[in-house]
Amino acid sequence: MDEQLSQWRTTVEDCLRVRLESSPDCPDRLREAMAYSLMAGGKRLRPLLVLMACEACGGEIEAAMPAACAIEMVHTYSLIHDDLPAMDDDDERRGKPTNHIQFDEATAILAGDALLTLAFEILATELSSAEVAAACCADLAGAAGMCGMVGGQMADLLAESGEGRDSDRKISPHPSPPSPLNRQLSTLENIHRRKTGRLLCSALTMGGRIAGANPQTLRSLTTYGEAIGLAFQIADDLLDVCGDSETMGKRVRKDTNAGKLTYPALLGEAESRLRAEQLVCDACQAVAIFGSRGQRLEAMAHYIIARDR
Repeated sequence: MDEQLSQWRTTVEDCLRVRLESSPDCPDRLREAMAYSLMAGGKRLRPLLVLMACEACGGEIEAAMPAACAIEMVHTYSLIHDDLPAMDDDDERRGKPTNHIQFDEATAILAGDALLTLAFEILATELSSAEVAAACCADLAGAAGMCGMVGGQMADLLAESGEGRDSDRKISPHPSPPSPLNRQLSTLENIHRRKTGRLLCSALTMGGRIAGANPQTLRSLTTYGEAIGLAFQIADDLLDVCGDSETMGKRVRKDTNAGKLTYPALLGEAESRLRAEQLVCDACQAVAIFGSRGQRLEAMAHYIIARDR
């Protein structure tokens, strides 16, 4: 991570802390649970993408900081809820007990709810104009909701239980029977486009909107986001197979041992790596329109598949 990104990350964390502390009527236990997960570190990938997209489009970084904070709150809410026993049933994240283990299930659910709603309060009240605020609220809501991240989580749960494995397959006017591998790969990619990719795309397009980007530029950012979203998930699946639990701060081989649908399970490790590398190339091509202002976006695409956590 270059020095500028490190500074942005520090600024994002300072802003997150300030926003948590600026609501005196919030019950102490709820605030503690929100802060426990929100301030637990992590890559801060989504807020950094907001800022990088804003920079690439010629915008002011400070103007994009509310959106950077908002999307990290939405991401953190999703992690808290995903870790619950009714979902992924995880007991460790980032080397610490998950929120419902540290507190209790009810508090964890409420902490997630509070982070989600606070995110939209920040977007609605802190962005530079009502028009931009409305566009960003709609953007993030669509990415996080029933057709985006939440819908992706539902599809993932259904696929895990053996239901809905073919439900997202598009029907051709002249269909030929797809192979079981292609059906499974299509299901997997549809899940991850929603569960992971849509929120990454929203980070980028919110940054672009704040900078005043035109529709064509927003489409380029979306293409980049879709590519890195799938690359990110392939990297996650590979880390589940080959990663180190101490470095990652969570259990490895959990998905593999549970028999979940993953890229290495379908394609093998080598083919999965090739697929991720091609997606990174696609992402870099999409942001070539920015010239030197897109260098950080290109570097981030390469980082996504080279990371160790």
